[in-house]
Amino acid sequence: MAYTAWAAFNAYAAGQVVRATTQQGTGFVFRCIVAGFTGATEPDWPKVLYKTKTSGSSNDEGYVVDGTVTWAAVSAVSEELQTLSPSAIIELFQLELVSGIHYDPAAAPATTTYYFHAGTNELSGNIQWDGQEYTRFPVQADGFEYAGTGQLPTPSLTVANLNGLLTFALIEVNTYSPGNDLIKAKVTRIRTLSKYLDAANFTGGSNPTADPQAEFPREVYYIARKSTETRDVITWDLASVFDMQGVRGPKRQAIHMCQWIYKSAECSYVGALPSCSKSLSACEEHFGTNNPLPFGGFPGVGKFR
Repeated sequence: MAYTAWAAFNAYAAGQVVRATTQQGTGFVFRCIVAGFTGATEPDWPKVLYKTKTSGSSNDEGYVVDGTVTWAAVSAVSEELQTLSPSAIIELFQLELVSGIHYDPAAAPATTTYYFHAGTNELSGNIQWDGQEYTRFPVQADGFEYAGTGQLPTPSLTVANLNGLLTFALIEVNTYSPGNDLIKAKVTRIRTLSKYLDAANFTGGSNPTADPQAEFPREVYYIARKSTETRDVITWDLASVFDMQGVRGPKRQAIHMCQWIYKSAECSYVGALPSCSKSLSACEEHFGTNNPLPFGGFPGVGKFR
């Protein structure tokens, strides 16, 4: 169903469900589990599914206190999927170029995000979702499944090249970054159900169940390499941000010396001492032994073989 948006200073009874006022991309709506009145500002909505309530707010457990109301995160599409005849799953894709990698930030191309979809709507045209048009042309995506082994999925995305749209994008990108082939471009996979599509997709322009926030959690990947390009298709291998070439985790080296620039915003020291040896003892000297320290190192690490 189409849920009403959250409202400030409003009374809600247990069991009522609302959606956020802006697109969250998590696939969640929020069920009232403790009745009361909402606060003046919209809460920081949970990013995980509700598990169990302990005390206060806990985004890690999927709930948040808002005024005197407590909201629990629940799936926006689970109710429809549990019916005997659920509506069809619609799969949409966004391909987003990165400024400075794929184009000159001082002279952005006319198109920096491509929207596409393998199918059609009731009017035999492009899909409209959340006011955005997704171009109709064949696309095949697989490998998104989680195997339960702890390894992240490594999907592949094959797009028809019949109209030359993405070939033209490749030419423009490779002109700016020779041989890039859209590497590190961001691919967002969006899935929803046909009953929640915008009213513009239907005959007569009417759909009482339209809801742009009723979707599965969005999946974000990055292009790792172009594996195939022919006159007919282009295939890319996708990876999570942690699998990208040249990207390390953690971003900082785990060393016992402070890595902040002295008197920078991270360091935050504004006193009169002229220098710092980058050690934990120096940080204590600057801020006081019993005070919180903005130490930018990892004092617990050590060498091992």
